[in-house]
Amino acid sequence: MLRSLAFTASVALLFSLDPLLAFAPIRTTTSVASPSGVSIRAQTGDQLFAAAQDDNFEGIDLVKLLGKKQLKRMARKSQSHRRSDKPAGPKASIGAGFVAKDPVKIIIAGAPASGKGTQCETIKEKFGVVHLSTGDMLRAAVAAQTPVGKQAKEYMDSGKLVPDDVIIGVVKNRLIEKDCQSQGWLLDGFPRTQAQALALEDAGVCADCFIFLNVPDSVLVERVVGRRTDPDTGKIYHMTFSPPEDEEIKARLVQRSDDTEQKVKVRLEQFHDNVDAVKDKYTNIMVTVDGNQAPTQVSKEILEAIEEKVGSKVGV
Repeated sequence: MLRSLAFTASVALLFSLDPLLAFAPIRTTTSVASPSGVSIRAQTGDQLFAAAQDDNFEGIDLVKLLGKKQLKRMARKSQSHRRSDKPAGPKASIGAGFVAKDPVKIIIAGAPASGKGTQCETIKEKFGVVHLSTGDMLRAAVAAQTPVGKQAKEYMDSGKLVPDDVIIGVVKNRLIEKDCQSQGWLLDGFPRTQAQALALEDAGVCADCFIFLNVPDSVLVERVVGRRTDPDTGKIYHMTFSPPEDEEIKARLVQRSDDTEQKVKVRLEQFHDNVDAVKDKYTNIMVTVDGNQAPTQVSKEILEAIEEKVGSKVGV
């Protein structure tokens, strides 16, 4: 009886000296004297509880010694500590079965209404990159009536491209921000001119893959002229291909000032005058995709092309 009480006191003293010992997730063992005088090695935490479940721990009944509730509580805390001590896994996964090794850098190019916006969402979701649209940045500047926004508005309202010196500084500064450096980036519709491409090159900005969406001009004009925006939600509709859900939404839709047939033709002419020079700068990483297909098929071809080009940066 005295030996049993002494053993109970030893265990209690052991836990009181180091309460976390009972909950440690590792295989820590502690020697204590059994009633028979033989040294036993008491496994801690959930191992202790597992031993107690057999009602036999080196001849000692731990259920009676510590109580079943106490043993269960020890096991739960042990599991909790083990989960918190696990080393962190990769921060970002790329699609199904891919893990990022280095930030992925992508450029997507195409004429107005070629489908870049739709495909950028797919690319962003798949690769976790930061989506950078010069169009969105410029329109935000116009809405805020900043000096550069007022300057850009004159060109946008006339259907002309915004000059390089207005755009290049904005893009270069954005690319050195922390999120782009850690996650990689997706340049949407930039560079548009040879000068912009050269400016990126001079700044040491290098892409891994250049995607070019190829769509006939006649299809592009139809896409642009029917495009409308919901000012309340920012959602873009097309009066033919994806009309609004109800008359209330339809009534508040607006057309961008540069989404008329006359202005889009001016933009297309300027696009074709510049695109070949841009493509020449990225010949070794360029992939041309037929953009006049179902969006899902376009996405499939784009993702396959990117994975092929950036294979050294991702692992299966």
